[in-house]
Amino acid sequence: MLVPYWCFAASLLEVQPMRFAVVLHGLLLAGVAAAVQAADWPSFRGRDGNGIADGQQVPVHWNRQRNVKWSARLPRPGNGSPIVSAGRVFITSAEDTEGRQRSLYCFDRRQGVQNWVRTVKIGTTLPTHQTNPYAGSTPVSDGQRVVAWHASAGLHCYDITGKPLWSRDLGEFRHMWGYGTSPIIYRDRVILFSGPGKRIFTGAYRLADGTTLWETDELQEGDGEHNTAGNYMGSWSTPVIAQVDSKSCVVVMLPTRVGAFSPDTGELIWTCDGLRHERGDLAYSSPVIAGDLCFVTGGFRGPAMAIRLGGTGNVTQHRRLWRTEKNPQSIGSGVYVSGVVYRPNADQRMSLQCIEIMTGKIRWSVPGKGHWGSVVMAGGLLYATDQQGRTVVFKPNPDKYEEVAVNPLEEPSNSTPAVSDGDLFIRTAGHIFCIGN
Repeated sequence: MLVPYWCFAASLLEVQPMRFAVVLHGLLLAGVAAAVQAADWPSFRGRDGNGIADGQQVPVHWNRQRNVKWSARLPRPGNGSPIVSAGRVFITSAEDTEGRQRSLYCFDRRQGVQNWVRTVKIGTTLPTHQTNPYAGSTPVSDGQRVVAWHASAGLHCYDITGKPLWSRDLGEFRHMWGYGTSPIIYRDRVILFSGPGKRIFTGAYRLADGTTLWETDELQEGDGEHNTAGNYMGSWSTPVIAQVDSKSCVVVMLPTRVGAFSPDTGELIWTCDGLRHERGDLAYSSPVIAGDLCFVTGGFRGPAMAIRLGGTGNVTQHRRLWRTEKNPQSIGSGVYVSGVVYRPNADQRMSLQCIEIMTGKIRWSVPGKGHWGSVVMAGGLLYATDQQGRTVVFKPNPDKYEEVAVNPLEEPSNSTPAVSDGDLFIRTAGHIFCIGN
């Protein structure tokens, strides 16, 4: 089924001059700090989980000899993506081919020097697929702490200097294709969809100490790998936070349906059916949120559909806008711009696509080398790294595909670029690269 990985006064005017200078200096420093923080890419697909880096200009052209600020070797391949927070770059990696040692790496954001690595061990070798080595999850940070999920090897939180703060064993997640969902941070909590496996659930854990705040199980048919019809099943989707009627909800793609949960209580607010299809119950990508709309795609060349967010209970009949049964193999997530979604596909025949979110109409498709990572947007351009490690840069044009550049790094890649303060951070099979002018 899967393609082989390799194959802020006036009051200031009244103070004394010296004090005024001190206060003004403090305000300037605060402004600089706020600007740096705004330039962080602290979680999978960025701060808002939408793949968009607002107001950032990044390089358009690069290769191994051009616009590479630094690179650092990683011990093993992985599909997890880098994040950037508090002047550091974080990324996960296994240490061995059996995945018994799984690590979180921290690099200096400017120089690429390794600051620290924290490794956890697991006593058994669990299955995965050759296309998904044991580093499928992307970490998340609030600028003070960083959280990494190593699936059956646990959920782990460190301060940004690498000091261990807490760890949680959430159970065993056994699946022949491994794991891939990533944690997100909402206010004072880490939110994680735990799966795939025999037990799958969405949970919230206090960021300060790891205490369980809520867990909501998803009832599923089958053994976690196959449904009762014998077809494949599982979800590797990372949740996103959406705003509906001024309220936040956690939108998650479950194996057979999309669900929205209260981030405060875990209550399942609404569901929308449509991810089940003849090949199985599968979800690889993350929801694309566009105002009150949500675009999702099922795995294994499964369905695509759009939902108008809101309602309660099963909203399939009243809020699902459209659904198409068969689509190209979609693993990465798309970016929404002005009425359309630019999405990547693992299917080389339709490697990149432009789709109207309201109707599902395909505006254009182009062949390529296949994309497992998600599309990101910076400086008004779209970036998509393919499985050969080439990042395709193209314009957001709904009428036609307009390629701007193709940038090779000469190593395979299945991950998503991070964008921070004018630089791109790209993971390949053997390295992490910082691309900058």
